[in-house]
Amino acid sequence: MSGLFISFEGPEGAGKSTQIARLAARLASAGVVHRLTREPGGTPLGTRIRDILLDAELEIHPLPEFLLYSASRAQLVQDVIRPALQAGEVVICDRYADSSAAYQGAGRGLDPRLVANVTWEATGGLRPHITVLLDLDPEVGLKRAASRGQPDRLERADLGFHRRVRQGFLDLAAGEPERFLVLDAEDNEAQLEAAIWQAVGRTLAALGQPVNSG
Repeated sequence: MSGLFISFEGPEGAGKSTQIARLAARLASAGVVHRLTREPGGTPLGTRIRDILLDAELEIHPLPEFLLYSASRAQLVQDVIRPALQAGEVVICDRYADSSAAYQGAGRGLDPRLVANVTWEATGGLRPHITVLLDLDPEVGLKRAASRGQPDRLERADLGFHRRVRQGFLDLAAGEPERFLVLDAEDNEAQLEAAIWQAVGRTLAALGQPVNSG
């Protein structure tokens, strides 16, 4: 793999979309070939699965919920992420496997060994070089999400669930500090952008693709 794989994670309303767009603009200005994708989604199959998973009218039990996410992830890795990395591109993914560990593992209470084993099979062990975790108090995040319109199925979950999800993300970051970049999502957007770009610039330089990270 000659490319760079970056994932963005965080609770609802953390501002991932904003920072992904800002990073993509920086990469474009630097002439770095990059590709944006998301989970669930990113492929025709993933898009259909996304519609099911976020449908507020559906009741989905934790195990089938996790398996649906895993199916979308497996398709995305095979069709989009691996080919792009092999072509030397920077891949930016809005959520990846850590979301399942946080949402279905910590949030829903699925056995973390099951989550880890199925995720390994779905991804072939592919992990991001950098995971940007935009950390945010769930109460603040849910208010932000509600301002965007009708809440989806996950956003409708109770506050206790969202608190477990946040803690799940923080526990993952504590276990892999070399991969995670943990940032306070309530910081100024420009400050967040600068911190992310600095980390990406360092990693690109380490991979032999130096850019101006200032």
